[in-house]
Amino acid sequence: MRGGARPATLSGTVTFDRVICAVDGSEEGLEAVRQAARVVSESGRLLLVAVAELPAAAQAGWAAPAAASGLATEAGEALERAHREVAHLRLAETRLLEGPAITVLAAVLETERATLLCLGTHERRRAAGILIGSLTTTFLHEAPCSVLVARRSEVADSFPSSIVVGIDGSPESEAALAVAEALRDRFGAALSVLVATGGKAVEPAAVREHHQAAEIVAGKPVDVLTAASAGHGLVVVGSRGLHGVKALGSVSERVAHRASCSVLVVR
Repeated sequence: MRGGARPATLSGTVTFDRVICAVDGSEEGLEAVRQAARVVSESGRLLLVAVAELPAAAQAGWAAPAAASGLATEAGEALERAHREVAHLRLAETRLLEGPAITVLAAVLETERATLLCLGTHERRRAAGILIGSLTTTFLHEAPCSVLVARRSEVADSFPSSIVVGIDGSPESEAALAVAEALRDRFGAALSVLVATGGKAVEPAAVREHHQAAEIVAGKPVDVLTAASAGHGLVVVGSRGLHGVKALGSVSERVAHRASCSVLVVR
């Protein structure tokens, strides 16, 4: 999963043309489906994926066959419900798969050459997510494409009506800004560009010279963006692609877990 990231923008246009959305039957998962349907490119393809983790049924002992059947049925029903949310999209597809969710979803991202992965959030604490390998925490670090962590905060048909993006002069933040600007232009959203003074090796004044509309805000990037998320529909942040122990200090991952609105982590 750690292959080269695929570009998120091309000639100023967001190319979220191959979008994968994980479906689990929850309301959070359905919100991810709705937001995925909004941001997928007009001629793009949206693939809804539900995974029946049948190996887990083995823990049921003698009742394993019935448990496996139940898991498959639940996954299929979740997929059908999700598809009804996006039936209006000509290029929306569904796929029911079996196996460990993280492994199966990672394989789909690679084979489909996904440009965006959409996930709902169940507000699991970040530390717990790292320990048990939750989908959101894992793919924020490991996905080879951008990741949208969806939270319900707006009317789906207007998402995103307002966007905030954090920049620090790095190539990763410039990529995030390009995506945020493209989404602003596409949806007519309000855009706020923030530069946190407490970022590592960041010179706010120098960044401001290249982005005059940017607002310099005192504080650490995680705190600044988390606070700003309360007044916006989407936070956009770049990712340095950190893994393992280094990832514990990832701004993008911490913002994705703490923000009160949806967060788009741009590769």
